[in-house]
Amino acid sequence: MVSAGSDNQEEVTVLRSYAVTDIGRKRQLNQDFIYHSETPVGNLPNLFIVADGMGGHKAGDYASRCAVECVVEEIGASLEKSPVRIMGMAIGKANALIRRQARENAAYSGMGTTMVAATCIGQYLEVANVGDSRLYVIGDEIEQITEDHSLVEEMVRMGGLDRAAARNHPDKNIITRAIGARDYVDTDFFSREMKPGELVMLCSDGLTNMVEDEEIWKILTGEGTLENRVDRLVETANRNGGKDNISVIVIEPLADEVEHG
Repeated sequence: MVSAGSDNQEEVTVLRSYAVTDIGRKRQLNQDFIYHSETPVGNLPNLFIVADGMGGHKAGDYASRCAVECVVEEIGASLEKSPVRIMGMAIGKANALIRRQARENAAYSGMGTTMVAATCIGQYLEVANVGDSRLYVIGDEIEQITEDHSLVEEMVRMGGLDRAAARNHPDKNIITRAIGARDYVDTDFFSREMKPGELVMLCSDGLTNMVEDEEIWKILTGEGTLENRVDRLVETANRNGGKDNISVIVIEPLADEVEHG
């Protein structure tokens, strides 16, 4: 994948965002962790991350926070220019850290976390993903950009399960990739050119398991401020059961400007 921009121009992105993480109705602990910066982090002009941890008592909470903090630190220090290399190398460092800490502390054995990270560079969206936290683009329709790394999603892709049945499948929460699961982490990358008026949403599965995609689209394209609409998503997930932690970041690009050097 080729990153946006070229050597003779600098992409400047103007955007606003709103982020919420909520414990939900059933959990005793919030194992999600989010990060959002509308200003530069290292060589990235902005950075947005949602992570959903897993593990024993407090291990999932620790895994998501530790991984996000490591990724942010590594991105901040990176001298790379390519968003793919910047994010990919940072996620690899986070994976090694989680693996090491799980070996050194029995309480953290088996811990891991999903992660979806994104940056907007000019009119381009660059995304990295491990696990089943998702990124969507919301415009005339709702489009899931990331692909879930889950057992059920693999069954759907192979034709053994239809999409409707997958939503309530008993093995829905079994993921096939996570930061900390193996010595090497396999990260997916996506690049998409944004159209005027489109929104970007990162979220944990605590939202998408409770709210259908069509309802998400209706809420985010409906009335109210950005904050109102995101809060309404979380309220809807809780009203529908709130069975897991709910994390949502919505990004609204306001203008893209190309400055020629």
